[in-house]
Amino acid sequence: MSKLPDETAIGRVELTVRDVGRSVDFYEGALGLEPLDRYGAEATLGAGGEPLLVLHGDPDAPDRPRRTTGLFHFAVLLPSRADLAGSLIRLAERRWPLSGASDHLVSEALYLSDPDGIGIEIYRDRPRSEWPRDDGTIRMATIPLDLDSVLADAGGEATAGAVPPGTRIGHVHLNVADLDASERFWCDIVGFDVTVRGYPGALFVSAGGYHHHVGLNTWNGPGAPPPPAGAVGMRRFRLEVPDDGAAAARERLAAVGIEIETREGGFLARDPSAIAVELAGG
Repeated sequence: MSKLPDETAIGRVELTVRDVGRSVDFYEGALGLEPLDRYGAEATLGAGGEPLLVLHGDPDAPDRPRRTTGLFHFAVLLPSRADLAGSLIRLAERRWPLSGASDHLVSEALYLSDPDGIGIEIYRDRPRSEWPRDDGTIRMATIPLDLDSVLADAGGEATAGAVPPGTRIGHVHLNVADLDASERFWCDIVGFDVTVRGYPGALFVSAGGYHHHVGLNTWNGPGAPPPPAGAVGMRRFRLEVPDDGAAAARERLAAVGIEIETREGGFLARDPSAIAVELAGG
């Protein structure tokens, strides 16, 4: 079976928000992202000059109903534990509430929502050599994160300034309608590998042995419908696929009759839950 190249990574995430100015203020001030471009109701933010988020403002965007498919959260991956401490300090200074803080054994993560209620994870990875495994399979868990330890270990290295170059989107986690159908799409056709099956109602997939590039869950209910067109939330996300991996994935998608939209540098397809992914060749 053809697989995505090991170097495959998540690229930018595009979001529909109600007030683009308010969202830029949040993502710059509370998350520490760098404003890169602004044109009318569209803004791009990133780190080290690399785009991570594209915001599309629409004051008339409908709400995303709770029990629908779509984005559970996107995850900003920081280079170090000191950077995670800096994010914690920045959020505390702005009195922005966390919705959770977890040690996943492979990573340490903070959880929150943006002004439109869009889910966000901010995390740092432990070195791969420290990831626990059971019979060769990555083991993850969700246990409370010791925030005092994060701050103490970072010590004087922690800074509440902008996130550093090297910050990127590490993964996206999706609410889907059916795990079996999602596994067929993301693994058998797109080309990811399953990495973790241990969570009830969830599945994690990746390329190159990463703990996960895409998380999938049916926590909004099996058979959940898609949200209304143009709703607040994720429009699409991008997969950066090196070499000829994107072209090979396109052939696999076309072979099973999945509709493909050609885009500059790549193409867009939708999974069985109507979630849009753009694959771009590297």
